[in-house]
Amino acid sequence: MPASATPQAIVAGHIALDIIPIFKKFKGDLGTLLAPGKLIEVGGPVIAAGGAVHNTGLALHRLGIATGLMGKVGDDLLGRAILELIRAEDRRLAEGMIVVAEENTSYSVVLSPPGVDRIFLHNPGANDTFDAKDIDYRKLEGVRLFHFGYPPLMRRMYSDDGENLELLVSRAKQAGAMVSLDMAMPDPASPAGKVNWVTILKRTLPHVDIFLPSTDEIFYMLGTGGDRLPAGTDGPLLDQVARRLLDYGARIVVLKLGAPGLYLRTASDRRRLMELQPNLGGDTGAWVGRELWSGSFEVEVVGATGAGDCAIAGFLAGILKGQRPEEALTSAAAVGAFSVERADAISGVPSWKEVQARIHSVWRRQDPAINLPQWRPAKDGVWIGPHDGR
Repeated sequence: MPASATPQAIVAGHIALDIIPIFKKFKGDLGTLLAPGKLIEVGGPVIAAGGAVHNTGLALHRLGIATGLMGKVGDDLLGRAILELIRAEDRRLAEGMIVVAEENTSYSVVLSPPGVDRIFLHNPGANDTFDAKDIDYRKLEGVRLFHFGYPPLMRRMYSDDGENLELLVSRAKQAGAMVSLDMAMPDPASPAGKVNWVTILKRTLPHVDIFLPSTDEIFYMLGTGGDRLPAGTDGPLLDQVARRLLDYGARIVVLKLGAPGLYLRTASDRRRLMELQPNLGGDTGAWVGRELWSGSFEVEVVGATGAGDCAIAGFLAGILKGQRPEEALTSAAAVGAFSVERADAISGVPSWKEVQARIHSVWRRQDPAINLPQWRPAKDGVWIGPHDGR
C-alpha cells in the first residue's frame, strides 16, 4: 500500500505484548498447573504483539487487505517492542499507532499448555485510557471498514454505560465506514464484569454493522441484564441470542463457538443490509435473512491464542473481497484453522490465495458438535438453519 493510499480497513482498540511460554509436555489440570511451589519446565517463549489491533489487523494485512492500525502504547520498552514487531511485518502499519508518554504498555502472559484452556495474566496499561478522542476520524474518510476490538478490556469503553464506545462507533459510522465490533470476556470480579452490558449493547449496536462476539462473552453479557440464558449451546439457543442482538441494532451477527465452529445470522429487513452498499461488496441481497453454521477445519492444534481474531479477519476479508455469506464464513473458519497451527496468533496466517486453495483442496471440516435441529447441510460444507431466507 503506497504511503498516500487510503486503507480499505482500519483496526482500532486493544493491543498488548504477549509472552507465551511453550510447554514441552504437560499432564494435569488447572489446579496442578497453578499449584504453589510447583516448577514446570517450558521452552523458549514466543514473544508477540497481541490484542485485536495486532491480531485482526495483521491477519487482514496478510490476507491482502490494505489495513491501518490505531492502537495505544506507552513510550516504554514494551511499547517499542510492539512497534518493532508491527514494523517487521510492514513499516507502514505502525504509522497510525498512538504513542503516549508516561503510560505503561499493556502486556499479557499467556499460559496455553496442550489440552488445557488458556490462562491470561494481563495488565491493561494504556488501553484503559483509550477513548473516543484518540481516534483520528479524518483518517476514516474513504475507508470501507472500521473494526474495533476488546472494549471490555478498555476501562473508558465500558465506563459510564459505554458512553465513549457509543460515541466512537457512531462517529466511525458517520465517517462512512462499515463498522464491526469484537468483544473479550470480562473478568466477573473486575469493574468490567460488573457493568450492565445489556445497556451498553443496546446503545452501541445501532451503530454497528457486524458484531462478532464469542458465545462465552455474549452469554455472560446478556446474562448481566437479568435474563439468564439457559445452559448448553444448540441451534435454538444461538437463534435466540442472535435475534436479540439483531433487535438491538446489529445487521450481521457472527457468534464464535470455539472448536464447534461459527454461527451467522443476518437481518431480515433488506433495507438494513442494502445500506451497507458498496462497502459490503458482492451481492448485498445474498446477505438478507441468513442463518448459517460452519464447522471448524481439521488441523493439529498448537495454540489457540488469537484464533478468534484471525477468524474475524478471514470473515471481514471475505466481505471486502465480495464473497457470499457461505464463502465468508468458510474463509473465517479456514483462517482460524491456519492460526491455531502455530503458537502465536498470526504467524500461521498465509496469503488469501493460499487460504482459498486449501479450502478447495481435500480439507475436512468437522461435523456439527452441537445440536442443530431442522438444519440441513449445504454442498460447500456450511449448514443452513431453519430461519434462513434462502
